[in-house]
This record gives sequence, structure tokens and C-alpha cells, in this order.
Amino acid sequence: MEIKSAEFVISSATVSKCPEEKLPEYAFIGRSNVGKSSLINMLTGNKKLAMTSSKPGKTLLINHFLVNGKWFLVDLPGYGYARIGKSGRERLEKMIYGYILKRESLTNLFVLIDSRLEPQQIDLEFFEFLGANGVPFSIVFTKIDKLSASKLSENLKKYRDKLFEQWEELPPIFISSAETREGREELLGYIGSTNQIINQIK
Repeated sequence: MEIKSAEFVISSATVSKCPEEKLPEYAFIGRSNVGKSSLINMLTGNKKLAMTSSKPGKTLLINHFLVNGKWFLVDLPGYGYARIGKSGRERLEKMIYGYILKRESLTNLFVLIDSRLEPQQIDLEFFEFLGANGVPFSIVFTKIDKLSASKLSENLKKYRDKLFEQWEELPPIFISSAETREGREELLGYIGSTNQIINQIK
């Protein structure tokens, strides 16, 4: 799928303030500093579309970007660590879970995982939450340019083995690098084919 246009539409503090539910939405979420904004900018071909920072927890609202005038890319706040205090974290969690559970136009949630890390309990629990609530999601391993091919393969196997302890079937899994643009074609292709299916159903 070719990205011809990607434009910021709105930032919302609650799901009720999000745009009218007419178009499919593909949301991106992950732990703070997982490389979410860089991945979004790589996918859309716009280095300035999503705000990037070396400081965790910079995305504090639900951000909608209209792509090709046909679907929304949604940048969600990261879960887990953020330097905003307990009350701020609770507000973010309410916002995130409100969107994930109530947004009917949410077509797929891409959960980003740092490929350099061992399986983290917070991520595994988040997967369980999504599965228990029937939320369609995929896993995207980021920053694969930061480790060797053998180490990447080893880490992915550890994750799959850990997931198979709880899951009979795994969700779609992608690998990506904002630096080398690896994974861009696969991720956009997945979104494009899903949109085609939605259009056929309509």
C-alpha cells in the first residue's frame, strides 16, 4: 500500500472526544520509549508526523492521523512507566482502556515490543487483557537493527515459547526497524489487505 497522504486530525483526552466512527482505525501502543513515534513516522514517510523524544511518556493523548483519506492511524499513550505521577498514570490508563474497549472502529491494535528485551510480565499481562476482552491485536517487535540476526531469532523464540504457555494460537507478529525501514511493507500490506476485507463486507 502506498501512503499518499497522512495528516494530523485531532488529539483527544477521552474516547468520547475522538472523531466520528466512520473509518477503520489502526492503533499503536507500547511501553514508554519502545520507538512508537519513530515507527509511525517511518510507516507514513513523514519524520515529523508523530512527536519523538528520548524521554519516556511524551504521548499523553489519543492522537488521530488520517491516512490516504481512508483510514485512521491512532497513536496511543504508552502503558507502564511515565514520569507523570500516580494520578497521571491512572488518568492515562483510563483513557487507554476506554479507547481499546469502547472504540468500535478499532480494527487492529499494534502492540510494540522492544526486540532487545526478554519477555516482560507487563507486556504478557497486557496481551492477556486484550485476549480476554476480544480485542484484535498484532505484535510488532521494534529496533531489530540494534541486535544481531541470531540474537533477534533467539529473543523471538523466547517470546513465542512464553506466549504459547497461555495461547493456543498466536496473533500476527511483525519485526520492524524505524532506521532501516524493515517491516514497513509488511505492516502496510497487512493494513491494506484488512481494509480490502472490510470494504468487501460492506
